[in-house]
Amino acid sequence: WLRGTYHYTETEGASVSFNFTGAWLSRCAAPVWVFGAAGPDYGDYEVRLDQVVLQRSAHQDSNATLPYVLYSAQNLTYDHHELTLSSRGNGGLLLDFIQTTVQLAPKGATVENQTLEETDGRIRYEGEWGNNQSGNFSGGGSTYTNGDGAYFELNFTASAIYVLGDKKNDHGLYEVTLSSNSSGSSSQLLSGVSGCGGAFGESCEQQLPSLKYFASNLANETYTLRLANIAGENNSYFDLDSIILSVPSEYDPRNLSSHDPIPTSSGASPSQTVGSGDSSSDNNSALALHNPLAVLVLSMLWLVRRWL
Repeated sequence: WLRGTYHYTETEGASVSFNFTGAWLSRCAAPVWVFGAAGPDYGDYEVRLDQVVLQRSAHQDSNATLPYVLYSAQNLTYDHHELTLSSRGNGGLLLDFIQTTVQLAPKGATVENQTLEETDGRIRYEGEWGNNQSGNFSGGGSTYTNGDGAYFELNFTASAIYVLGDKKNDHGLYEVTLSSNSSGSSSQLLSGVSGCGGAFGESCEQQLPSLKYFASNLANETYTLRLANIAGENNSYFDLDSIILSVPSEYDPRNLSSHDPIPTSSGASPSQTVGSGDSSSDNNSALALHNPLAVLVLSMLWLVRRWL
């Protein structure tokens, strides 16, 4: 399993959802892939991508070779999409990881990834923050807070930004605000709780690095990122490991499409399609460079809502 973890359910109706923004970039770069497992112990599941619903089965006589593609989508418009995977019984459903493709620059441009450690002077902290020293973190350390309203800010120019930290069950909510002069301001309320449990809960939640926030398709202008901890009555924590900026040689942000998506897909055995569209029958780092135009963001379980 990628990074040694997976999510598994035998409960019919249990589901997991993933929101992403993207489009089909090329025949080699579908915007989203869902990996899991198939074999005699696995059953039926439903895939919903926006308004398209597919009925699939992961049941087969012998265990499939890993990683196993449960679903992939192509021919998507550049827009906000929501993918939901639901168990339909007759066996288990296992989710290993979700892979997405992100365009960072137009054709012919180059992209440089710049890593800012938590000690970088460009990151401004407010409130009380402590420091961890560990080889598990980028640069050998991280900074943390359980102060309510404690925050950090960064001014930057890049086509994409990744905020990396860790996820543990003593972490909680945090708010991220991204603003610029021309784009205005947008905020998201996110959770740093790992969702891991059971006998392997501690090893599960120690997966590093963990993606705490990601934004792409940014213009050639100065943005301000603010991330604030919401400690609440549990005095929950937030840990910052590093920030990665993708800086292209040329900027060309895309506008969202005004057309409905008509995705084509592949993956496990299809049985029925509802709505528009057709159906057919690596342990990489979190920031593996796919080509100068796109980056693959792997092991995206930290962005996926827990099983219901």
